[in-house]
Amino acid sequence: MMGDAAPVIEVTRLKKYFPLPRKYPGQNSLQVHAVDDVSFAIGRGETLSLVGESGCGKSTVGRAILGLIKPTAGEVRLDGMRIDHLSAGRLRPLRRRMQVVFQDPFSSLNPRLRVREILAEPIANYALARTRAEFSARIAALLEKVRLPADAAGRYPHEFSGGQRQRIGIARALATEPEVIICDEAVSALDVSVKAQIVNLLADLQDELGLSLLFITHDLAIVEHLTHRVAVMYLGRILELADRRTLFALPFHPYTQALLSAVPVPEPGARHRRMILKGDVPSPVNLPSGCRFHTRCPHVFARCRTEEPLLRKVEKAEGGTHYVACHLETRPGTAAA
Repeated sequence: MMGDAAPVIEVTRLKKYFPLPRKYPGQNSLQVHAVDDVSFAIGRGETLSLVGESGCGKSTVGRAILGLIKPTAGEVRLDGMRIDHLSAGRLRPLRRRMQVVFQDPFSSLNPRLRVREILAEPIANYALARTRAEFSARIAALLEKVRLPADAAGRYPHEFSGGQRQRIGIARALATEPEVIICDEAVSALDVSVKAQIVNLLADLQDELGLSLLFITHDLAIVEHLTHRVAVMYLGRILELADRRTLFALPFHPYTQALLSAVPVPEPGARHRRMILKGDVPSPVNLPSGCRFHTRCPHVFARCRTEEPLLRKVEKAEGGTHYVACHLETRPGTAAA
């Protein structure tokens, strides 16, 4: 689903099921299908945004890539090397190359440590500095990269605003000189104006350092100015995958169209048709047959209820950059909206 260049991260048929405790003896074990057959790749210097409603499995994908949880099935590769099956000891040296920025910039920072100590910890873990002067120089450079003053090093997390704390989280992620950063709802807890500042900072850092980003979010408005490609998830599966321009201009899947219709219009009074989905998201424990979106889809027809669509290239797509899991294109007399 990418060009000729080898991807830095490659996820193939990833699955993660969480077993539920049995209520009664002899009861069959139930499972939460958090991630169910997800595949994508991220190129060097590329941002892939993984979007969808809360509970669709996007954060679980990020945690599986990082090795924080073990997948039920599938493969994760870093620079062509399979890493999902590695033990904690063998995975540890590779963690330097993959870092994460968490959603809550307060709970993800140790309140008992000064910023200097927070940033020094990953540097010390991978022996990236040895003398006090080297540590100080690296910490000062990290603070400068995320546009915080040098005196921030001597302060505690509670002395900063939410946006400043998230900058500290980004600086900590950069401390090991990673190739990949997974941003797990990294701006969702911030005010609108601060969100824009953090997104701009991430874009600048990507240009400067050549980072690959997996940007996990439920907010399509945020990713429009940051991402190269977008993958839309629903109930553990990717329903649509396209480059940014194609997805925002010509969304094919009805679910993607509904998500985009919920994005606020920047011009007051501009014509805008909101697409309201009926019903609730089905339980990931008891998935619907066929297309898992058919219970809420305004264009549902018979095939949707019995056959699950595969993620395939849209026939009219140019350059092979648009994929969708939907039966609509094969329905006689039906075209994308």
